[in-house]
Amino acid sequence: MTVNSTEYTVQKNYGDWYASTAIKAGQPPLTPEEEARPFAKYYYDEIPQPDPAHMAMMDKPCDPAKALYPEQMNDLLNPGDLDTEIGWCNLANGAGFIANKIVYPDVTAEMIDWWFAWHPVEDLRYRIWYPPQHAGIMLSPEGRARLMDETIPWSERNWGVTHHVTENCNCGMDNVTISFKSPKDFGFDMSRWKRPNVATFAGGQGWAVSVDKTDESITAPAMMCHIFRETEAGLEHRTRFWMGYRLSNGKPELTLPPGVAVPPVAVQGLARHNVCEFTRFKTFLPRIYKEFGGRMVV
Repeated sequence: MTVNSTEYTVQKNYGDWYASTAIKAGQPPLTPEEEARPFAKYYYDEIPQPDPAHMAMMDKPCDPAKALYPEQMNDLLNPGDLDTEIGWCNLANGAGFIANKIVYPDVTAEMIDWWFAWHPVEDLRYRIWYPPQHAGIMLSPEGRARLMDETIPWSERNWGVTHHVTENCNCGMDNVTISFKSPKDFGFDMSRWKRPNVATFAGGQGWAVSVDKTDESITAPAMMCHIFRETEAGLEHRTRFWMGYRLSNGKPELTLPPGVAVPPVAVQGLARHNVCEFTRFKTFLPRIYKEFGGRMVV
């Protein structure tokens, strides 16, 4: 029997969801209802390991002088590569910087757009993405309604939607709130938003706090940018994170007090997590798109 996901998934209120995250953080086995979902098999995939040379580039900080500041984000629309395409560091102002690049020979921009609309609507869809570190997800009723709205193009459905995710970025399980933006609202120059230098985008701003939060827990906002362009080798995924920044009146704003820096262990942890979860895309996304792509209800 096919289960309608809009019937299967019960939308919790925020308080109930937050209380449930401690259980989710333990990454319990799939429930019988989850096992019955037609995509549950992907949870049991053998997870591909990143290329060792690629992962090794996250072992030590890169040169901060060659990092990109969020105020320079439109440089990502230039042809060619920037000084640092893979690496992480603390910027001179204490913010955390992460860059990553992965080329997907068999992935298209249409697959990316569908995935960012499809995966947030139930825990299992998020967990199968990267089972080692993804524990759960929640949306507001308004966010869910937008993602399910067939009148909105796939590339735009995630704009304005907030994901509440529980995941481990190598520093323990966090509850992360990610508010996705359109490229315009993120700050890109839309007069330059043209193929092949850009094919699609997924990004916004977020806030992470430990599932086991105490009064002493340290947290800060971050800006997240996944920008994709078409190349002869395949779809090129370029990631940038700016930890310690937020968007204010459409502009990047540093939120760290003078002399305060994002802990390097948190920057490096997120950088390594990013390499791992998106290495998974190379083979996983073409397979699942072939089976379920282009529709929300399965």
